[in-house]
Amino acid sequence: MAALTLVIGNKNYSSWSLRPWLALRAAGLPFEEVLIPLYRSESKAQILRWSPSGKVPALVEGDSVTWDSLAICERAAELAPTAGLWPADAVARAFARSVSAEMHAGFMALRTLCPCNLRLRANRPLTPEVEADVARIRSLWRECRERFGGSGEFLFGRFGIADAMYAPVVTRFRSWGVPIEDPVVRRYSGAVLDWPHFREWEEAALQETERIDSSEP
Repeated sequence: MAALTLVIGNKNYSSWSLRPWLALRAAGLPFEEVLIPLYRSESKAQILRWSPSGKVPALVEGDSVTWDSLAICERAAELAPTAGLWPADAVARAFARSVSAEMHAGFMALRTLCPCNLRLRANRPLTPEVEADVARIRSLWRECRERFGGSGEFLFGRFGIADAMYAPVVTRFRSWGVPIEDPVVRRYSGAVLDWPHFREWEEAALQETERIDSSEP
């Protein structure tokens, strides 16, 4: 197997970078990390040296490049087939792929109103569109946990691609004060935030000095 290089953006802001980073960690795959700060005049040119889309993340393996978060997660599952990134059961696996794809393609209202910022602690009134996104996400998490979670802490028991896809949503809920009264949802959110690999990412994110908003802490 060729050496892996994962090209990412700022850990405080880049939710799409977080997702495959967590999947690669969960898979136990060694990789080199290249962090390109976003929101600078030279950022796009630097990213284009690695990724044909001009966006992060990108996974580089020799002459091969995978440049989409979910595609990189799928690649991690191929490279580490025994890591359990997708559930072994066919029904659970189909459900995990569906909820992951729904996150990948949807919830634009939540993403727009509550952008990823791990440093932030605020309370923002939610629009009806965001409230609908939040209700759908809570419902998905509850169903995953109740149907497929078993004795594990995560959506399908052990940490997998579905959890990697929704980890930035957990951080958004915390950053923007989104209520999570449901005990199932609250326990799941806590498990993600306490997972050692997420904490590794967050610790690095909190050390970053770049600010894109002068009102940030």
